[in-house]
Amino acid sequence: MMKRLIVLAWVASAALFAIPAHAALKIESWKLDNGARVLFVESRSIPMLDISVEFDAGSRRDPQGKAGMASLTNAMMARGLLAGADPAQEPAMTEAQISDAFADIAAQRGGGVGEDRGGLSLRTLSSTAERDAAVLLLARLLAQPSFPADLYARDQARTIAALKEDLTKPEVIAGRAFSRTIYGGHPYGNEATVASVEAVTRDDLAAFHRRHYVANTAVIALIGDVSRQQAEAIARQLTARLLQGEPLPPLPAVAPLQAQEERIAHPASQSHILIGAPALARSDPDYFALTVGNYVLGGGGFVSRLMQEVREKRGLSYSVYSYFNPLAQPGPFQIGLQTSRAQTDQALKVVRETLADYLRTGPTEKELQAAKDNLIGGFPLRIDNNRKILGNIAVIGFYQLPLDYLDTWTANVAKVSRADIRAAFQRKIALDKLATVVVGNAAGANAK
Repeated sequence: MMKRLIVLAWVASAALFAIPAHAALKIESWKLDNGARVLFVESRSIPMLDISVEFDAGSRRDPQGKAGMASLTNAMMARGLLAGADPAQEPAMTEAQISDAFADIAAQRGGGVGEDRGGLSLRTLSSTAERDAAVLLLARLLAQPSFPADLYARDQARTIAALKEDLTKPEVIAGRAFSRTIYGGHPYGNEATVASVEAVTRDDLAAFHRRHYVANTAVIALIGDVSRQQAEAIARQLTARLLQGEPLPPLPAVAPLQAQEERIAHPASQSHILIGAPALARSDPDYFALTVGNYVLGGGGFVSRLMQEVREKRGLSYSVYSYFNPLAQPGPFQIGLQTSRAQTDQALKVVRETLADYLRTGPTEKELQAAKDNLIGGFPLRIDNNRKILGNIAVIGFYQLPLDYLDTWTANVAKVSRADIRAAFQRKIALDKLATVVVGNAAGANAK
């Protein structure tokens, strides 16, 4: 036990060190014979290896009426393992045995599901014995989950209980209503409900896993203390047990949005307001102009236009923000704030006027330069440890971005002009195509 604690402490402390943030990242990429794509960064600074394996298994792939299936499948992959071809060498394992096996070698397992992607991750020592054991265990989790029925009943009940609690919170109600409003029937708008989770069976999870966790759609990202040859062997081992999948059906296009407003009554002391629309795909050439422009509008904290107009000048909200969330298909642009119930309509008016002015004029030269200085100066913090680098190269791999994406990021920010920002915002954001959701004050400015 003492040895385990010492090694775990080393793993935690090692997370603080990585490739120097100013160094160019040499990302190597190749495809395996089974179709899996691999991205690898060799980093000898610490004796660690970080891995992620992701698939087209995000929530957008949830079947109609069974929203939540992707997340449940991913969570259940570590609840039990089937025996391998040689049960003496690879016996079936329980949830507790899996956890103990990772702890015994001081490895950390992770995973999760977003709108587009779902997968598992691993952090392990790069020493041969520990690394080999951790990679073998991850390979088994990817290919041989047993989805035990009793533990699924437990997880399903926990998920339903969490949903019921969340649906009392105004911020959750607002977020779910916003997604539903801007995406309509598109899969990005599907939100798990008690009914949809109750409809998901254990067999559904197994079928979802067989369909989506397949070798030919896998994107493997690795960074750490291994050679290219070792990385190739690890990638092959991680996908050797996976099936080949059939082509997935194309998703519908995101439909254009017309201006609409939904007000939902809630006893909260403040109104929760969300405004926005589908706007930005990950591969869109407007990405950098919108990133820089949004820093000025609402992404720059206290120096942003929205913060100045809504909070500093009028005291209508403690905080107000805006952001773009780029996805495989147009992801949301969102403005969010909370304000007192009596000031709901006044706050909405100020936000809309501020946005309208920004769409007309864009940033000033002073605002533009401040945004660039902050984004460029803060870029090293985006890649200041191996886990952050792993997340970035996983994005590069899944969305098929250029391999020099990180090396050219600051240059792409630096060359954005005021005209670029104004044109990009006008292309992506239209005042007559924004949805507004208000949770709290459903009646208007005079409601208390």
